[in-house]
Amino acid sequence: MGPAHGTPDRSADDKLDDDDYPAYSMGRAAEILGVTQVFLRGLDNARLITPQRSEGGHRRYSRYQLRLAGRVRELVDQGTAVDAACRIVILEDQLTEALRVNEELKRSSSDTAPN
Repeated sequence: MGPAHGTPDRSADDKLDDDDYPAYSMGRAAEILGVTQVFLRGLDNARLITPQRSEGGHRRYSRYQLRLAGRVRELVDQGTAVDAACRIVILEDQLTEALRVNEELKRSSSDTAPN
């Protein structure tokens, strides 16, 4: 509830819907993905994902970061080396973003094109 009006606090809901909100501790992230905390630290060291830090210095992961880490795990489980899996995931992520931007540009140009 909101402090002054007895209404629900929308900021908490907004955070839960935010793919980039660092909602998961390292232990919980590792549990969700079925990996070790050492694996997650390795992805941080490989600079695939850089978790935010809590006030106490603990790593905090977002859903977006968990998706990337999960994809790396899939590739590693298929026999891909971790460093190669990280490069693949980075390229996949860049391609997805480029395709999204391209579609957005197509839509905006078709909206402004004369009939």
